[in-house]
Amino acid sequence: MTTDTLKLLGTTPLQWLANGLMSMLDKIQGINPQELIRSIAIPVIAFVLFLVIWGAAASQVDTSLGKVPGPAKVWEQTMVLVDEHNNERSREKRFYERQEKRNAKKLAADPDAIVKIRPYTGSPTFFDQIWTSLITVASSFLIASLFAIPIGIICGLSPILYKALNPLIQIFKPVSPLAWLPIVTIIVSAVYVSKDPIFSKSYLTSAITVTLCCIWPTIINTTVGVSNISKDLLNVSQVLRLGWWTKVFKIVIPSSIPMMFAGLRVSLGIGWMVLIAAEMLAQNPGLGKFVWDEFQNGSSNSLARIMVAVFAIGFVGFMLDRLMLMLQKKVSWDKSAVLR
Repeated sequence: MTTDTLKLLGTTPLQWLANGLMSMLDKIQGINPQELIRSIAIPVIAFVLFLVIWGAAASQVDTSLGKVPGPAKVWEQTMVLVDEHNNERSREKRFYERQEKRNAKKLAADPDAIVKIRPYTGSPTFFDQIWTSLITVASSFLIASLFAIPIGIICGLSPILYKALNPLIQIFKPVSPLAWLPIVTIIVSAVYVSKDPIFSKSYLTSAITVTLCCIWPTIINTTVGVSNISKDLLNVSQVLRLGWWTKVFKIVIPSSIPMMFAGLRVSLGIGWMVLIAAEMLAQNPGLGKFVWDEFQNGSSNSLARIMVAVFAIGFVGFMLDRLMLMLQKKVSWDKSAVLR
């Protein structure tokens, strides 16, 4: 976005944000003022103070690419990225429209003619990179959870299996993605050989690396949650002669949900961080690659665009955590529990 566009929103992004907040507050009626202050006003004031401090401090720091961008510059580049995405989608639309017209003429001249639609091969935009990273982290997290939850339940129910697996868990838990990434890359390149692959090697490399790094918190927290189940509940299952699967689904899992979801939330956060690092190091498509490409570009706007990516990474991570919190509230048996 240019300076002219910013003027439409307000003199500065800060003023635009303040005007929007005032408009929103005018529409809120029938809400307890104290509750309103706690839920909206305090976070907004804190965020505005952050923007003020950021803007004041940024102008005092000089780098090889110029001064550190403040909120206005970052907002401007955010709008530029939006415009770039819209322009790329417009080019893609025109690309397919030209092919459709060309094929229509070809078929009109010869109904038996063979026509093809070539895929659009334009550069991925910032928002395309976000979507790529989201797909990768979601699939990796689901795979990790499918392994971690059963392992955690088994370790929590069986002290023998816990003693057998715990050393392996403690050894692999602190391993950095920097160590896993080259191993995974080499193995995927050697094993995944196909003329028509279903998944790209870059996707598999990132997904497997994320899975290996985010599986451990879920295993540990699920194990702790299962092992701390009230003995009275387990005794009841024995009195009722419940089968093993019935006991697990009726008693073990519902009772260990708080600890299980604590592990899942930590795992998802770690997975998101690991993915960005893996994309940067391996140059795999995604937000990490966008950050690295901008760093290598070294233009006057690169630092501001990197900061846009940083905020996007943080916001996506926050939304993923809120999504897990909503899911926990949905499946938890104790609806009165305070979850944060």
